[in-house]
Order: sequence, then C-alpha cells, then structure tokens
Amino acid sequence: MPGVSKEQIAAAKQMTAIEFLRRFRPNELVRSGSRGEFQLREHDSFKINGESSIWHWKSRDIGGKSALDYLIKVEGMKFVDAVLALCDECPGYIPPPPQPKKRPEFILPPAAANNRRVFAYLLKRGISRGVIEACVRAGILYESADYHNAVFVGRDETGTARYAFLRGTYTRGEPFKAEVPGSDKRFCFLLPPKGKTNRVAVYEAAIEPMAHLTLEGTSDKWRLSLGGIYAPKDEMKEYHPKKPLALEHFLKIHQEITEIEICTNNDPPGRKAAEAAKHRLAGKLPGVAVAAGLPPGRESAHLPPERRGFSGASPAAFL
Repeated sequence: MPGVSKEQIAAAKQMTAIEFLRRFRPNELVRSGSRGEFQLREHDSFKINGESSIWHWKSRDIGGKSALDYLIKVEGMKFVDAVLALCDECPGYIPPPPQPKKRPEFILPPAAANNRRVFAYLLKRGISRGVIEACVRAGILYESADYHNAVFVGRDETGTARYAFLRGTYTRGEPFKAEVPGSDKRFCFLLPPKGKTNRVAVYEAAIEPMAHLTLEGTSDKWRLSLGGIYAPKDEMKEYHPKKPLALEHFLKIHQEITEIEICTNNDPPGRKAAEAAKHRLAGKLPGVAVAAGLPPGRESAHLPPERRGFSGASPAAFL
C-alpha cells in the first residue's frame, strides 16, 4: 500500500472505535437509551456498543468496529491519512476534542403596551377570545414591543421562562417564525388542564394547542407543542425525525401520564412524525397508550383552525 506499510495498517486496526471516541471525541459521545450503548451527540442514529465497539450508523446504513473504520466511513478521512494518524506518525490529523457549544443567554423580548395585534391575528386564525385571554393571563402569550410578534412562552416547573417562539402577526407574504436565541426545547409552549388528568396531547406548532382547545371546548388534558418537527425537503431521502425533547422531559416530570395523543399535521411529514413518535414511545413506556389523533383533511399547517377538521364544539378557557 503506497504511503503506509502492512505493519502500520495492522497497528492502526488495533484501536477500536469506542476507544478512539473516548480519547479524542469525548464531548461527542453520549449515552443512548439502551444499556451499554452510546451515540454521537450530533447524530442520534449512530449507535456504538461500549464493550464490543461494534457501531452502526442507521441513517447511512454503514458500520464497523475499529477506529480506522470510523475515521474513513464517518469522518471521511483518506485511508493513508487515517492509518498515519492512528499510528501517531501524523497526530495533526486528529484535532483536539471539540469544545461544547455554549448556549446563548435566553432573554424574552420586551412586551408591547398592549396585545392588540396578537388578539387580532389569533382571532382571525379562529382561536377563541377566551383561550387567548387565558394564555395572556397565564403569562405564556404576549405581543413583543419591537416587531409586534406573537410570543409563545414555555416555562419550567418553577414558572421561569425557558423557551419562546415568535410568530409574525402580519398576514401578507411569508410569515415570520423563529425561536428566541437560547431557548431550551425541553420547555416548549404548554397549555395546562383545568384539573388532574393522566392525558397529554402533542402538536407541532404553538398555535395548534390553542386551536384544538378552542374547538374541543374542554381542558381535560395537557396540550404540548413540540416546537416543530424535522422533515427532509427531498422526498426520496430517508426520514429520521428529531427526538421530541419537550415530550420526553414532560413525561419525566409527569409520570402519572397513561395516555398520549399525537396531534401532528395530517400531511406526509406529520404522518411520518406521528408514526415515529408512536414507535419510539411504545418501546420506552410500557402500559402507556399512544395514539395518533391526526385531524381529517388537515393537509396544511397554515390553514386556519376552523378548516382543519378538529372535532369539538364551543370554546373554553383552560384557567
């Protein structure tokens, strides 16, 4: 082999992938749900056994065992460069462990003097005034002073704001949507029930729990936004949804939950996300009923709620 000897290749193959990751990529290696198994922080479909070092990257359908396999197949290193790096003859090819990214400071946008534009926008979308007023009173919805966006606030168990989603109230052109920098997706927009309950319904966007509550007319369950779902633009690309961090955290706190209703959009990405969530939760939560509650005829997340096909009657506030 030009550039490296048989002895060097044999020496390079001695290091396992798990040993390499622990030495050179410790911040990228995190425990997965299975015992003795790890995954990469940025690629949760990459799984590696902590004892055997056998790894498999499901989304790319590749696998291996040695550090040489990992460097070539996962990090895209050339064979000779990888062999030299593992033989410590060219240490520059193995960069120091990456530093963990620091989350920017989370600061809620300043509030406007009133919520006039937010009320007008949400009423036009079919949300009841009672639901809007309840959200404002609860401190989870307001109008920003700068661009008059609707601010949907997510709070932790102590009532501290930890997440916020911005939605433009202008109806012309492409709507503005963004999360406030520093938002923690474990604490997405959440509507509480009126009393005790063992049920939770989950949705893609913050406005959808409000729409569903408006049309069902009863606050007999928790209603949680997931802060969006991931779907590839290329329809031929394999679909690998992101972990629903908000739901996973919610279930850790609310262990009384026995019924989960997946209310994603009734479009191809929404249906795929619902099936993926059902599959993921079924294995982790024995004894918990998980059902997809996709509304009929709801092919677009941008349709107003009165056209989305939710069942229900009169609106009611949740507080």
